[in-house]
Amino acid sequence: MYAVIRTGGKQERVEEGHVVQVELLGKDAGEEVTFQPVLLVDGDNVISAADALAGSTVTARVIGEVKGPKITGFTYKNKKHSSKRWGHRQGYDVVEITGISKG
Repeated sequence: MYAVIRTGGKQERVEEGHVVQVELLGKDAGEEVTFQPVLLVDGDNVISAADALAGSTVTARVIGEVKGPKITGFTYKNKKHSSKRWGHRQGYDVVEITGISKG
């Protein structure tokens, strides 16, 4: 069985035991988190209606935090002697999916 969850403006396909990176949730390591699935697939049955998914949950345990790849940029204004170099690393929470319930 797998589910598609929405977190941080993105969707992620998860199964029990998978370890995924999601945007920061504001939880400490070891805490439990629940997600509402967008789509739930159990064998041949696909559940996607909002009323059928009302009681469904995906539970996960926060493992820790990591940083994503470095993104660099450079801005330059012609004939103004102005340039700026910048960089950014996005923070992510690493969660392990512990259970998927149909509800």
